[in-house]
Amino acid sequence: MNLKFGYYAALEQYAPDKLLKYAVLADKYGFDTMTASDHFHPYIHKEGQSAFAFAWLAATAERTSRVTLGSVTPPILRYHPAIVAQAAATLEWLYPGRVYISVCTGEAMNEVPLGYKWPSPRERVERLGEAIRIIELLFNKSFATFKGKYYRLKKGNLYTKSGNKIPLYIATGGIKVARMAGELTDGIITTSGSIRKLGADAILSSFNEGAKSANKDSESMAKGILQIASYDEDFQRAVKSARYWAAPLLRFVFKYEISDPREIESYANLVSDEQLISVRLITTTHEDFIKSIEKYEKMGFNWILFINTSPEPEKFIKMFGEKVIPYFKER
Repeated sequence: MNLKFGYYAALEQYAPDKLLKYAVLADKYGFDTMTASDHFHPYIHKEGQSAFAFAWLAATAERTSRVTLGSVTPPILRYHPAIVAQAAATLEWLYPGRVYISVCTGEAMNEVPLGYKWPSPRERVERLGEAIRIIELLFNKSFATFKGKYYRLKKGNLYTKSGNKIPLYIATGGIKVARMAGELTDGIITTSGSIRKLGADAILSSFNEGAKSANKDSESMAKGILQIASYDEDFQRAVKSARYWAAPLLRFVFKYEISDPREIESYANLVSDEQLISVRLITTTHEDFIKSIEKYEKMGFNWILFINTSPEPEKFIKMFGEKVIPYFKER
């Protein structure tokens, strides 16, 4: 699989109309994929957003011509897995060959506000496994029935489906779910933070083992790595712009049932600029992006995704399209 570049559309950070402009520009400048985050609540209160991912994806697909599109969606509580399958199938019908879907175990801030009790990590993984089976059943069967521990499907049928294969991925930072991604889906998306914590070898080895158990060739499967980046000629300005993503560096924000963005935002001051600089890709030069991409490519990743939290997002997109993507195409 050739190296691909993804623009990760952070709907929790930018208003949907503004982010749509960035998406159109990213399509123009050569990004291969567009992945929308699927949030109900954002990470912070004052500047947070929470547009509906599938509505935004439809608008983006209509205004772009080349980029493939998908979301990172937790099909465990606020969505029945069948609804996720229906949304993806509808997009594929309208924009054939340009749609994928990635699923995950979710975050409390996006499920608890709707009145759900936040499940244990084990239960969320179990729910994800059942959800994937339901989605695949609906993609490939007619009038499918499923009876699991958490979900039911009784002669469910997607009447609007093109018959094209819709790639299905898992977004995860865990070893166990990485194996599930290899076994049950077409690929994995993990994060630079997960790689720092667990190591690329651990995550990709687990993924490869899962693929092998299902008689699949992991070399040809999608292996994505997501990195948060801030680019500007003024380094301190780039650092300041990256502070939106300070609180997510605190593991307890995701470990416990914390769902109020005002509370999450209050924890951001616990993260220093030095910590941000050490873990986020904050830079004034395109060469740092090339080095980072080459590093992840050597680890075994073939799909590099960026959350663009630059002070001038258009500047990052143009720089990347004019200097970074051509470097790898000409290589």
